[in-house]
Amino acid sequence: MGHRHSKSDSSGSSDGSDSSRFPRFRRRIRLHRRRKSSNSTGQRTTIVVKDFVGIARIQLIEAEMKFRDRWFACISLGERTYRTVKSDYTHKPVWKSEKKVLLEKNGAHIARISVFETNRLSKSNLVGCCEIDLLDVLSRDSSDSSDKVLDLLDPSSANAVVGSISLSCSLEDPVETEKSFVRRILAIVDYNADGMLSFSEFSGLIDAFGNQVAAGKKEELFKAADKNGDGVVSMDELAELLAVQQQEESLISSCPVCGETLSNIDRLNDIIHLTLCFDEGTGNQIMTGGFLTDKQASYGWIWKLSEWAHVSSYDIGLKSGSKASHILVFDRRTKRLVEELIDGKIILSMRAIYQSKVGLTLINAGAKELLQSISEKQGRQMNSPESVKDIPTFIDFFKDQINVADAKYPVEYFKTFNEFFIRELKPGARPIAHEEYDSVAVCAADCRLMAFKSIDDSIRFWVKGRKFSVEGLLGTSIAAGNFSSGSMVIFRLAPQVNPIAVNSKYCNVFTENKRVVSIISTSDFGKVAFVAIGATMVGSITFNKKQGDYVRKGEEFGYFSFGGSTVICVFEKDAIDIDEDLVANSGRSLETLVSVGMSLGVSRRSKAEAKLPNMDKCRVCD
Repeated sequence: MGHRHSKSDSSGSSDGSDSSRFPRFRRRIRLHRRRKSSNSTGQRTTIVVKDFVGIARIQLIEAEMKFRDRWFACISLGERTYRTVKSDYTHKPVWKSEKKVLLEKNGAHIARISVFETNRLSKSNLVGCCEIDLLDVLSRDSSDSSDKVLDLLDPSSANAVVGSISLSCSLEDPVETEKSFVRRILAIVDYNADGMLSFSEFSGLIDAFGNQVAAGKKEELFKAADKNGDGVVSMDELAELLAVQQQEESLISSCPVCGETLSNIDRLNDIIHLTLCFDEGTGNQIMTGGFLTDKQASYGWIWKLSEWAHVSSYDIGLKSGSKASHILVFDRRTKRLVEELIDGKIILSMRAIYQSKVGLTLINAGAKELLQSISEKQGRQMNSPESVKDIPTFIDFFKDQINVADAKYPVEYFKTFNEFFIRELKPGARPIAHEEYDSVAVCAADCRLMAFKSIDDSIRFWVKGRKFSVEGLLGTSIAAGNFSSGSMVIFRLAPQVNPIAVNSKYCNVFTENKRVVSIISTSDFGKVAFVAIGATMVGSITFNKKQGDYVRKGEEFGYFSFGGSTVICVFEKDAIDIDEDLVANSGRSLETLVSVGMSLGVSRRSKAEAKLPNMDKCRVCD
């Protein structure tokens, strides 16, 4: 992309004179952090061996809380979450639970640590949490292992400390990783535990690797491994055999633990996979995996029973988004899955309306007008002085999603709920990506985002409404041009317009709800259709610009009052290259949690012309 700074791939030569590998790993981490700061477009690059940072070993040692209970803790990184065992009844739980996680240069590196008080029946209560940047910690510390004490913050208030947690974090040497793997596979078939493999034990190991070609030449391989001719294969001899065969024809076709087919291209990545998988399979690490989020890890046996009975499901994807009792989104900042919080009553009502033919019949019979009346009444109520009492409850419920510290004024400043809902943010709270270049489009709202290169992709992966079309969304006259074959980005602001409604095959929330269409004329992206869509409980849609006004990149264009809703931007054909991470997540039917000002994509026209204007202006046509 034209606006990115070029950067050399070299991090300095290494002549092998450094007796420790860890300084080289930390230099590699620091190089990654410099690259990241100069490349905020969200574009993914191909992961190669040089992008491997290492395997981080994280141990949760103990915590100190303000009251007594039985506690457990979770570590969430990327799309995986691990939890400790439950502690005794105490205010100083001790776990000493560890987990090994893979770190890649462009992968997840901000880990969330959550501490829960237990509840056996439904779900446990989140008491405190914190985040730790593993790359930052491992690049700054000079010792091979780093012990930390972190404050645990109240999820509803970033300034309130509810306890502390002690942990250690270290980077595992890849050579030691490989040796650890070899020791584990030796243990599989080393029946007399002497650290050596006889021919019969070696034969059993080759069979476990699932390679039929290798199974046919066991004697040849055994002789090749037995370098000193003593009739047994040692750990070092086995490691050398695996290294040589990896370069020629890998002995290991599939993982003996999970059965996954290996790439047989990159020896290092295969070894990493096998090492981590063996840790899971042999139970060497205390922390339990298999969770997507810490919320899932906190559920009690009632939830597990409902999942077992297929009453509830917990997963990502289109079916899960529309029918599951929980909605998962991918946090772009932390590169971690998070669970969206929605009131249970809203889930039930939305499913009754949008996921059944009965609901469709009610809408056609006049329920839509009733909902509109309720929406207008709710809007008036949220503008009343009495509504201010709802602000603390709202903040508490969405404590993982609202940071009141970002607001320009304190909570006490607001006289109505709607004043709080449309609150201004502090200057700089939402940095604008590449603000000097109007060739770089940015996200229009704090929202859950879906981005598609074509309208057809949006229908295939996400929008399942009956007879949905860009003509129905924009109007026939507007959609007559290149919009009908263009790209579409959906900015979902509110829980009320959630996948339950969007994925409904019985109706179209995008084309049947109240909406306002604006056409913005830009020099780099051509015309862009900006569609503001009202939700079931929206009070009003307000625009700060009128026809003919100019609007700068990052400037406020408008806002929704209570209830929020959805904004859809439709670009003309071949106008934008959307950031690959957004497209990839959308292809999995997974929404991405983004903030205003994050990169959305780059103008194809400017890339072709190598044109990067200095002014970020665009004009509102109608």
